[in-house]
Amino acid sequence: MSLLWPGSLFLFLLIPLIVAVYLLILRRRRRFAIRYSSLSLVREAAAHQSWLRRHLPFILVLLALASLVMALGRPVATVTVPSNKATIMLTIDVSRSMCSTDIPPNRMEAAKDAAISFIQQQGTGTQIGIVAFAGFAELVQPPTNDLRLLQNAVEGLTTARRTAIGSAILRAIDAIAEIDSRVTPSELGVPPDSVPPEGEYVPHIIVLLTDGASNAGPFPLTAAQQAADRRVRVYTIGFGTINNTSPMNCGDFQEFDQFGGGQGFGFGSPFGGGGGGGFRRELDEATLKQIADMTGGSYYAATSAGELHNVFQNLPTYLVTTRETIEMSAFFTTIAALLLIAAMILSFFWHPLP
Repeated sequence: MSLLWPGSLFLFLLIPLIVAVYLLILRRRRRFAIRYSSLSLVREAAAHQSWLRRHLPFILVLLALASLVMALGRPVATVTVPSNKATIMLTIDVSRSMCSTDIPPNRMEAAKDAAISFIQQQGTGTQIGIVAFAGFAELVQPPTNDLRLLQNAVEGLTTARRTAIGSAILRAIDAIAEIDSRVTPSELGVPPDSVPPEGEYVPHIIVLLTDGASNAGPFPLTAAQQAADRRVRVYTIGFGTINNTSPMNCGDFQEFDQFGGGQGFGFGSPFGGGGGGGFRRELDEATLKQIADMTGGSYYAATSAGELHNVFQNLPTYLVTTRETIEMSAFFTTIAALLLIAAMILSFFWHPLP
């Protein structure tokens, strides 16, 4: 906790002065003598006039004054609270291996269904962006909470060649940077004053779904380090069965051998596949786990459509938080008011007016 007006703390010097005046008044009252007709009356009066009853109201007043002085200093505290302005970047692999039919009707359609279901479950305050990646990464839908736009973006995904996981992470970082000035773009350095403390993160996450290993673009762990430097968590999902030999079928694209060709991954647009054939490789779980560990995220494995739905449902989006600085003057003012009310009530019952 810090103070916006620390100079107000000099008012605490008034409290010892008030105590000195109070003691002086008590001493002056002791100088006066009163004659009683009976000593038993004095004993009875003294028994009911305990030290606590005599001085507690005054102590409560002093505490109220101290609380008011703190309120004048305008104390502020930085707290971590759930964010209603979170951004979730869904980063989906659209390489040709996603046409594999080991998960019916194929991996791509199963991934689309799970992504759409996840989008529909999010609250209105959560923005979602869509990044598709094959030989390179493309932002097919900037962050928005428009469910229709998001659903259309997912449904329009088509496949292309190769897999560039590092490019996907960097493109997701750049999409976040466009809506949050605290996050610097991937090609820029990170100013020290913009980085949250260790163990704290910006209120945005990247969810990366892939069924293969990176064979194009920047090295995935290099891109993951950029996310870690910006305190952006990356949750990775490894999708598909192990030792898969199923044929590939994505509508007009059908293939059984291990070489791909073709084009496009966003609304049928003719994007190139990153230069070269898309050799189908097994899932690189080790790299996906490293990416998650480096950035504070988690790795999930899904070998069926049902498991993928469960993974999306269990993603810890509730961990999306942000740091806010709140002023606590009202808190100290309320405490002072309650103490004064308590002092007045006790004085009324223990020292009623004649």
